[in-house]
Amino acid sequence: MKRLILVTGGNGRFAKILKKENKKLNLKFLNKKDLNILNLNSIEKCFVKLKPKLIFHCAGLSRPMKIHEENISKSIDLNIIGTANMVKACEKYNVKIIYFSTGYVYEGKKGNYSEKDPVKPINNYGLSKLGGEASVLMYKNSLVLRITMMEKPFPYKKAYTNLISNFMYHEDLVKILPYVINKKGIINIGGNKQSIYNFVKKSNPSIKKDKLNKNSNFPLNQTMNLKIINKIIRNKYKF
Repeated sequence: MKRLILVTGGNGRFAKILKKENKKLNLKFLNKKDLNILNLNSIEKCFVKLKPKLIFHCAGLSRPMKIHEENISKSIDLNIIGTANMVKACEKYNVKIIYFSTGYVYEGKKGNYSEKDPVKPINNYGLSKLGGEASVLMYKNSLVLRITMMEKPFPYKKAYTNLISNFMYHEDLVKILPYVINKKGIINIGGNKQSIYNFVKKSNPSIKKDKLNKNSNFPLNQTMNLKIINKIIRNKYKF
């Protein structure tokens, strides 16, 4: 029997795609009622009952991005404290945790960031995810995935022409996950280097152009070095 993998944030955008597209992994999706990441007792009860070997920690707060500036308490609770609670339980019950982080932990100026480059988020979202990473990386039976992805179809009417990234769709990550679950440490995961506009235009020719102000709190060149993940999935999966 395949080892059981619990997925936190079971009602989230990515989890819904994972549930629909997954063909290889034995997954159990948990929503807020099943597991409250802000309550350590709730997490431990879940672990005792289900006896997982691995956690995909997807629960947290992402969009809208401005919420991390407007409500820092919520951002801290869900992305830092909730993640720390998951790590505490994982250590106690010897469960591996795979944390779904983001390329926003990098400064986003020079691009081509490798997993060994210094991290320096320029907005609260990146800081909150880095806070989660800090607790995960204290626990050696763990993997941090720094991911740049977006749901399909693109949820906005306009896309930035001057924000360069490695965006990929949720469906792409679903296909990659089986190849990384036995890894540890940190892995960058994303698609081809391009502007957000060019990325979206391939599937939505009617998308309109937009441009970010250089003084915005978005990293304009958040591209990551993907040598590690490309080596792992070589000849197995391509975008």
